[in-house]
Amino acid sequence: MKKATPVLLASLTLAAMLSTPAFATSPTPHVPAAEPGYEQQAASATQLLRKAVAAYREEGNAAFARFSRQGEFVDGDQYVYVVDENGYMLASGGPSAALIGRDISPLLDPELRDTFASALQQPASNDISSAEYRWMNWSDGKVERKHVFYQKVDGKTFAVGYYLPRSSEAAAKQLLDDAAAAIESDAEATVRRINRLDPEFNRDDLYVFVVDMDSMNMVAHGYSRRLLNIHFPDLKNREGLRVGQTILDALEAGQDSVTYTWPNPVTERPEEKKTLIRKVDNYLVAVGYYQEPATE
Repeated sequence: MKKATPVLLASLTLAAMLSTPAFATSPTPHVPAAEPGYEQQAASATQLLRKAVAAYREEGNAAFARFSRQGEFVDGDQYVYVVDENGYMLASGGPSAALIGRDISPLLDPELRDTFASALQQPASNDISSAEYRWMNWSDGKVERKHVFYQKVDGKTFAVGYYLPRSSEAAAKQLLDDAAAAIESDAEATVRRINRLDPEFNRDDLYVFVVDMDSMNMVAHGYSRRLLNIHFPDLKNREGLRVGQTILDALEAGQDSVTYTWPNPVTERPEEKKTLIRKVDNYLVAVGYYQEPATE
């Protein structure tokens, strides 16, 4: 399969945002919904979006050049981009600047093309809406979840988003529930799916691991094949903590979670991780989520 170019990736993910059927319209344009733990990023993104819309209303199309330069409309990994109703990229302060002046519709998958065109015809609104999709983070070169806020003005869609390299506790609990149910239904098939990185059990920085409580071996791991068949009580982190034994002790004591330091597969840095644990038949099933670094 031919690898997608950055331009094609950008256009496809933009289409995904605009074609998402379950757009979440904020109850007021001043307080858009934010995922817990990302309130500051959401506030910054919506402030930048409001600033861009205000600049457009004052200057018209002349504001687009300002949006596309490094400066007041680029804040870290947040930037403004604008698409018109015909699918042309009008401005971007980020990687999609390569698409400025181009109709991105021909670059889209045929299945997305009609939906994309329909989405661009939505009426203008004073509301700020939001959606989530996956996008290349130019600061680290990785494709990560991104939450975007957007507003339709004069037939143009203005948007600003922020990245979510860490999943929420709710998402971790949902994945654990799904994995536990699958193990209970068909353990052998589920173990194979986890080990081949089935997206059902591998979601951004969340993944499932499974321990056979008879052999005490790691039989499934949704991130590192190096850990398969390791004797779980001997598993240590980089600080030398016997993570495996700590988890087993917690399970024996009736606890449902353990916190320790472990590499984040998205950021590739050791971070504090809270792992949710559950015994299902003769298996230990676990899913961990990474904590937001403390700010001073």
